[in-house]
Amino acid sequence: MDQGIEEAQAMPAVAAGRARGGRATQQDACICLHDAASDARLLVLADGMGGDGAGELASAGVIDVTRRLWQQGLWREQPGPLFLETLCQSAHAELRRRGEGLVGAEPHSTVVALLVRGRRACWAHVGDSRLYRFQGGRCLGRTEDHSVAQLKVARGELAAEAMGEDVDQHMLLRGLGGPQPPQVEHGLATLRPGQAFVLCSDGVWERLSTEELGRFARRGNLRGAVQEALLRAVERGGADGDNVSLIFARIGWVQWLRAHGRRLWKRLARRRMASDVGIGQV
Repeated sequence: MDQGIEEAQAMPAVAAGRARGGRATQQDACICLHDAASDARLLVLADGMGGDGAGELASAGVIDVTRRLWQQGLWREQPGPLFLETLCQSAHAELRRRGEGLVGAEPHSTVVALLVRGRRACWAHVGDSRLYRFQGGRCLGRTEDHSVAQLKVARGELAAEAMGEDVDQHMLLRGLGGPQPPQVEHGLATLRPGQAFVLCSDGVWERLSTEELGRFARRGNLRGAVQEALLRAVERGGADGDNVSLIFARIGWVQWLRAHGRRLWKRLARRRMASDVGIGQV
């Protein structure tokens, strides 16, 4: 059982990492990208599958596409949700391409992606890798898995807290790399100081509760919080535990003021102009 934590790129108010757990190979991958000029952030996590090395090939493909689209600057040209849709569909096409010629293996992957830009955050996901959104100690919501277990919850046949132990948990209804283009699910929120986002693979959320993830995401030292959370998930998973990957992102006052600064200055300027006009008319 591997408890070694691999850290992803470090950036302000974001921390990420992964561990192999009880598996022989690492099929989870994540990437954190930051544009210093605009303070935009793109966080992407993928959980590959497909047998005989195809899982590693698949998650790496999602990350490669993410990096390429970011470097091309497509996120500047398209609205956030459209960019994330493009990312997911492009990653799907890349996995289809990587699967050509393979025998006995098919590259498939989940994906969950978060784009924080300006005053808004938008996200997209396919499969059972999740995004949680917290405000202080309160969970504002999470993505719903595209799995048979989630379908059971919707039908009232299974409690949400029991999904991680259900026999059908790993039966996915959507994913990247299948014969048909994926149906991508999207979310959008206005940023508030004190908000935190958690992106994780099923190896994490099966072992850590929503409350635990929220407490970790509020810690002052995010890097330490990621490491401790991953270690706890690995220990609870045991010798047969899944790969685990996790990203924490927090919205502080500095980032919020940067996002709102231009708008606030425009308001103040308008008020000043209105005041000057009023004085001149007296």
